[in-house]
Amino acid sequence: MKNYEIAVIPGDGIGPEVVDAALAVLGECEARYGLTVDYTFHDFSADLYRRTGRKITAADMDEIGTADAVLFGAMGLPDVRGPEGLELGAQVEMRAHYGLFSSLRPVRLFPGVESPVKAKNVDMLVIRETSEGMFAGLADQHEPSDESASDRMTITRATCERLFDVAFSQARARRKRGTPGHVTLLHKSNALRSNVLMERVFDEVAARNEDIGSAKFYIDAGAMYMVTDPERYDVVVTENIFGDIVSEIAAGLVGGLGVAPSADVSLTHGVFQPSHGSAPDIAGQGIANPTAMILSAAMMLEWLGERHGDDRCSQTAQGIQRAVESTLATGPRARDLGGTADTRDVVDAVISALPQSISHAAVAGS
Repeated sequence: MKNYEIAVIPGDGIGPEVVDAALAVLGECEARYGLTVDYTFHDFSADLYRRTGRKITAADMDEIGTADAVLFGAMGLPDVRGPEGLELGAQVEMRAHYGLFSSLRPVRLFPGVESPVKAKNVDMLVIRETSEGMFAGLADQHEPSDESASDRMTITRATCERLFDVAFSQARARRKRGTPGHVTLLHKSNALRSNVLMERVFDEVAARNEDIGSAKFYIDAGAMYMVTDPERYDVVVTENIFGDIVSEIAAGLVGGLGVAPSADVSLTHGVFQPSHGSAPDIAGQGIANPTAMILSAAMMLEWLGERHGDDRCSQTAQGIQRAVESTLATGPRARDLGGTADTRDVVDAVISALPQSISHAAVAGS
């Protein structure tokens, strides 16, 4: 049975609080199911930069990258900026360093959670490209000016092919769990040359995956459909900045960012974090919703299970997901979901809802 090494970066604001919540759930899973996990903790917060000027380096990321996975809380403080005026975010540097080209952002309307739209079966996976697109020029030389500023969007065939291969593979796997098995590209090829290439590569990859349905919408129309008819979507794939926006629209359909996990992955590395930010306005009050962080930890276990053929990890991930679903259905619910529960109340409820054991078959196959 493998011993997993997990690098933990709590970050800023509510990041440390929700990370502690996820670690409490993982600790209970270790005790119940026989997982063996070691954690190393790293501080690359915006607060550290404010106090010391220290930020994450390539050497730091090389060291962190030796771990089996990274569990990341939230990073950034509105008043802490780098020389170019941008907020600090180690996750952005890690995406580039590890080649994390695909951000998997599942959203599902759980029983007991209210949606602001008239839809009952919202269950989609937004896949955001995270290594290029509108973020491609972040490392470009920048000349400060009060008169003009520009950013660069770059799309490459190689990254598109990998991204769309992931999208169709995810749709095929999701179909086994009852979703339609369908991929939709959101793009802007009518106005952006880079997106003409993206659409062309999508058509080529779709032609190689004829068993999976596909569709394409311009990003503006596609965003509208996400609000007016979200049940039409299964897997949605799109460019970096478009994905940043529509993944939060999708989260808003199912209760908000407090229930929206994510995984930034490449073929070899994975960083798992909630889709929400650091929320410094509620930090230290013990009221942050830890659900997205707990679900991100479950995504980490599922990813580790797939990479290492470890059924124990996969079954544990499913157990956590069922416990979260049960807690959302019956309560207690966090305040952002209309309840009165504190962070610890939600953690205790999820732990109480965990199955006492995982199947003998899963243990035997690990």
